[in-house]
Amino acid sequence: MNTPFTRFAEWLAAAEATEPNDPNAVALATATPQGRPSVRIVLLKGWDEQGFVVYTNLTGRKSLELKANPFVQLNFHWKTQRRQIRIEGPVEQVSDHEADAYFATRPRLSQAGAWASLQSRPLPDRATFETRLEEVLQRFPDEIPRPPHWSGWRIIPESIEFWQDRDGRLHDRELFTLGTDGWTSGLLYP
Repeated sequence: MNTPFTRFAEWLAAAEATEPNDPNAVALATATPQGRPSVRIVLLKGWDEQGFVVYTNLTGRKSLELKANPFVQLNFHWKTQRRQIRIEGPVEQVSDHEADAYFATRPRLSQAGAWASLQSRPLPDRATFETRLEEVLQRFPDEIPRPPHWSGWRIIPESIEFWQDRDGRLHDRELFTLGTDGWTSGLLYP
């Protein structure tokens, strides 16, 4: 039987071949401790059978929500492919080693931005942020280390649904669910 990861790899590769911008863009839905939903687009930066990884500021709104309520949903939507994938499960913070390795691959300006941004907090004007960014670039004239307040989150999948658009809204839907004996799958009505 195909695993959900085999299918995910196939669908992501198809999206990478056809999507003009950010085929790794995914909606990340979190919730506050009070259950209020919050969704935003992030970029998937790694994945394997252990989970799907995104990176962010640990003091920003999304991380605070993840710490308070560590269950999320991801939703990839590739319009040109007429496909979407929904992934649900808990999150865990990635190791420092994994975060350091990814941070080292980021462009210098993105690295500096991770230090300069007080993510999700009010910003009086753009000049304030640009001043902070310039201060970081001067502080680190060579290599920019990963800030201690910046890391990644791994979404550990418990269910993965593959949705393929069909004429007349008669879509194909297959749901993979992780149980004690591994992954099982079944079809869902459109």
